[in-house]
Amino acid sequence: MLRHERYNSGVSGTVLEDARDSTPEQPYTLRQRLALWLISWAGFLAIRLIGPSLRFALSYEEGAPDNIETPPVIGPFWHRCVFPAAYAWRHLQFRVLTSRSFDGEYIARIIERLGFVAVRGSSSRGAVSGLLAQRREIERGFTVAFTIDGPRGPCYVAKPGPVLLAKLTGAPITPFYIALEDPWVLNTWDRLMIPRPFSRALMRVAINLHVPSQTGDEGLARFHQEMQAALERVRKFAEENVRHVGSKRFPLYQRKMFVKKGS
Repeated sequence: MLRHERYNSGVSGTVLEDARDSTPEQPYTLRQRLALWLISWAGFLAIRLIGPSLRFALSYEEGAPDNIETPPVIGPFWHRCVFPAAYAWRHLQFRVLTSRSFDGEYIARIIERLGFVAVRGSSSRGAVSGLLAQRREIERGFTVAFTIDGPRGPCYVAKPGPVLLAKLTGAPITPFYIALEDPWVLNTWDRLMIPRPFSRALMRVAINLHVPSQTGDEGLARFHQEMQAALERVRKFAEENVRHVGSKRFPLYQRKMFVKKGS
């Protein structure tokens, strides 16, 4: 079975396609089902009410793709900015890896109401099946996204799944981060950010990482480090510059397509 604690370049596509996650989904109690209904609707309504008020700007590293909506792309980002990311990427049919846990279930319900497609699996349970499902979605031409330090952290420590997926599919890895101006920050492992209405948001997009299909274990580890560095780089840039959203350098952007318009 594929493990995310280390790379296994000896796992072939054929072997992966034959792998199966036999762990059944845990049934929910009546109390849990009610909580899922409440949390998922509250989360969806919060995103739909606060999201349109945000003042968004986009910034790209030199050499970043001109259009980050052009599939297929592998998009890793930190778990704490899932709220603005869910609004920014709504109704684009992006595939998002969600865990089989209770938390993963309400996240899946929220994002599906926003036009995403939840792909089941996680770094701990269902890892192989989740990777296989995302590989199939990329091969069908869809973009996939990872909350790369989820589902339980530690915060800002990237898991290597996107690197192996990039090797298997040839799709580029495009890390990004969305910083918020003075957000509410929850006391959770990921320091989840909830944006204040009418506040600023800055998305910073990194250059693509391409992982050749013949890459071995050492190469995969190097690309993993590069992805980690890119995620840290775009977070630092976005957090340092979010207060300048609306300036000449970071003009406001009304989403039609997230097309590159300068750095």
